[in-house]
Amino acid sequence: MTETLITALFIFVLAAFVGFEVINKVPPTLHTPLMSGSNAISGITVLGAILASGAKEWNISVILGLVAVVLATINVVSGFLVTDRMLQMFKKKEVKT
Repeated sequence: MTETLITALFIFVLAAFVGFEVINKVPPTLHTPLMSGSNAISGITVLGAILASGAKEWNISVILGLVAVVLATINVVSGFLVTDRMLQMFKKKEVKT
């Protein structure tokens, strides 16, 4: 294993641990605003995945970029749908007479 791979793996594990600890401490009332923020970050992921899959010849990085575009787009759309549905719970219902 090269030094670069070990460093990248260390950063990934550290980020996963820190992310888990941070999300674990968030109260339930803040999950909706945080979900909206994470949707914006996933939008940046979509742009990065588009750049990664932009080559003309088909190789493994283009295929992985395409998969990343599809998965990040699903994440963004479903996140906004869940956020919208949660916000609908707080709207006052109209009374029909």
